[in-house]
Amino acid sequence: MARLKDIPDVDIDVQDRDQILSELRHIPASIFRPGKIEKHKSGVYFQKIPVDHISGLASLDYKAAEDQGYVKIDLLHNHVYQKVRDPDHLRELAAREPNWELLNHKDVVSELFQLHDHYEVVKEMQPSSLEELAMTIAIIRPGKRHLLGKPFHEIDREIWEKTEDAYSFKKSHSFAYAMVIIVQLNLLIEELENSSN
Repeated sequence: MARLKDIPDVDIDVQDRDQILSELRHIPASIFRPGKIEKHKSGVYFQKIPVDHISGLASLDYKAAEDQGYVKIDLLHNHVYQKVRDPDHLRELAAREPNWELLNHKDVVSELFQLHDHYEVVKEMQPSSLEELAMTIAIIRPGKRHLLGKPFHEIDREIWEKTEDAYSFKKSHSFAYAMVIIVQLNLLIEELENSSN
């Protein structure tokens, strides 16, 4: 079995989680609480894992399953993808440089994935690249909040260091979420252009 440190943290954003899972054989992950077993909000296994035949859930708590080498995949419903027509459209949206000025508008930021409640942080940081946007997302978390207001070249030295005492974001998550926001910004621009034609 793989050791705990070797097991990846796999999150996949999807347009329609229920539709995907209806077509794939899977076992829902479990969370053990005192006196009960609960279905994990997003985690599933696509490998054979012991199953509780009453609940249909994995018979191991997701942390214990990870310790034994099972890989939980978190399938996360992301509403942003509902407006993406197909894979080519997604690639086009992700490759296009967004209008970063849109981040100066509270009504726009309030609609954005991960940033919707953090307009003041976005306003202060003024990200204008994928890297800066990823750092801004990471600064929202308590473990890195002390970096707020510093220049990005200073933030970059410390932002991705793991902290044990407070919640912080992994670099991979921040960059993935930044890409989703870029797609979302470009979708907003596309919608505005289409409505004016």
